[in-house]
Amino acid sequence: MAENDRTRLADFLPYQLSITTNAVSNLIAEEYRSRFGLKITEWRIMAVLGDLEQATQRELVAVTRMDKVAVNRACKALVERKLIARAPHASDGRSHQLALTATGAELYGEIMPLAEDMERRIFAVLSSEEETQMRDMLTRLREASDALRDEE
Repeated sequence: MAENDRTRLADFLPYQLSITTNAVSNLIAEEYRSRFGLKITEWRIMAVLGDLEQATQRELVAVTRMDKVAVNRACKALVERKLIARAPHASDGRSHQLALTATGAELYGEIMPLAEDMERRIFAVLSSEEETQMRDMLTRLREASDALRDEE
């Protein structure tokens, strides 16, 4: 393999985003895996439900961009642990609304400060202006990806 070929992958945006996402997610995930017994997918579901209050599995797939099988497994595990509850959907009989239980909300309240602290520590390498720019650039890249997907 030529030197040129090796650096090409390292400079490839999807690769850079993927390894950065994995590094950050794994760092934070180790904390809530060891302390709370949650997998990354389970925490993402809890975090979204903490923000949205309730959602269907289909909505969770759309918001998290996780595979529907991964969302289904995470939801099953969280229901079994009584961290989220399922209720019939008012207008769609084939669907269920999912929401944090009191126990789930309590756990969410314990984890969020840890996750926010870790985020602050990671962003400490950037100035406030750089952090704002990075968040803006990530939003724009995500929106551009969505627009390209919609074109196809």
